[in-house]
Amino acid sequence: MARIARVEFLMIDLKPKVKRVDAIQSFVSQETPIVRITDADGAVGTGYSYTIGTGGPSVMQLIQRTLAPAILNREAEEIERIWRDLLFLTHATTVGAITAIAMAAIDTALWDLRCRRAGLPLHRLAGGAQASVPLYTTEGGWLHLPTEALVEDALRAKAEGFGGAKLKVGRPVHEDVARIAAVRDAVGPGFEIFTDANQAFAVDQAIRRARHYEALDIGWLEEPLPADDIDGHVRLSEATSLPIAVGESLYSISHFREYLQRRACSLVQVDVGRIGGITPWLKAAHMAECFNVAVCPHFLMELHVSLCAAVPNARWVEYIPQLDAITTSGMRIEAGRAVPSEEPGLGIAWDFAEIERRKVDGSGFVAA
Repeated sequence: MARIARVEFLMIDLKPKVKRVDAIQSFVSQETPIVRITDADGAVGTGYSYTIGTGGPSVMQLIQRTLAPAILNREAEEIERIWRDLLFLTHATTVGAITAIAMAAIDTALWDLRCRRAGLPLHRLAGGAQASVPLYTTEGGWLHLPTEALVEDALRAKAEGFGGAKLKVGRPVHEDVARIAAVRDAVGPGFEIFTDANQAFAVDQAIRRARHYEALDIGWLEEPLPADDIDGHVRLSEATSLPIAVGESLYSISHFREYLQRRACSLVQVDVGRIGGITPWLKAAHMAECFNVAVCPHFLMELHVSLCAAVPNARWVEYIPQLDAITTSGMRIEAGRAVPSEEPGLGIAWDFAEIERRKVDGSGFVAA
C-alpha cells in the first residue's frame, strides 16, 4: 500500500452533442468535476462525476475545502474506510446531491488508482461477471423531437444491433401513446421500448398513463413520480403490470433498500455519479441481486459498462455519449453490446491535454 500524496481537482463544462429535452428540463450543460489522486509511489488514479448544469462550483468547493485535504496521507487502498470517513465528515450535508457528486469524484479516482496498481481493469477487479452487456439508446428519444425522428432513430439503433430505445414521455397522454405506438409499429415486437417521465407525474396521472402504455408492451416506465414519493411508487407498482424503474435521483443505498423492501420498483438505475461512487454503487447492485432485481444504470456509459460487466444482475447499459471530447477512444461496441476495456483502471482513455485546455475556474491541488 501507499499513502495519498497529492490530490488535484478541476472542472470542465461539456455541451451535449444534441439537444436534450425531457418532461421537466432541458439538458444544456454537463459540468464534470475531475479528480486525480497520486500516491507516494507515483501511481495516479483519475475519477470524475457530473451535474447537468447547476451546482458544479459548489461540488468543487466541497472537494477543495473539505474532501481533498481529508484524504491526504491516508492509505489509498483503504477505499471503504475513506468513503465511510468522508460520509461522516460531511454528515451535515448528507444525504444530498452536492455531497454525493463530490464523493463520487474522489471514490472513482481511488478505484482507478487501485486497478492501475493491481494491473487489472475495473470490471475484473470488481467482480468479472459478464463479458459484455446489451445496449439501449436514449440519444434519439427526446421529448421535443417529432415522431418521425423517434422512429428513424429507433430503426437505426435496431439496425446497429442495439436491443432497445428509450422515449421521453410527458406530452398529453394521447400524444405519448401515438408516439410510442408509431415506434412500436416500426420496430416490431422484438425490440424493447422504454419510457422515461423524469418525475413529472402525480400518482393518479401515472396510474392512468400506465394503463394506456401497457397495451404497447413497453420495457419499463422510468421515474414516473418524484423520487422521494415511495408510497406513490408502491401504489403505482400495485396498479400496473409495467415494470417501474427508479434510481437516477437516489443518493443513498438506504433509499434503494427502502424501494426494494417495499416492492416499489421493478429494477434499479443506480448512477455511480449520484450515489457517491463505485463503493456504494456495487453495494446497491448486489443488494438488488438479493431481491432478484436487475440493475440498469443511468447515464455515464463510459464507466457503467465496466460496473455492469462486474455484476451478474446488470441487464442494460444506457447509450448516451458523454466523454468523446475529452477521451482518445470511445466505449467499445460489438453487435449492439457494450464491451468493457481490458486496460488497467476504469477503462476510460482520458485526453489530459484537452481536459487542461477546457478547464474552468476553480482548479487546484493539495499535497502532503
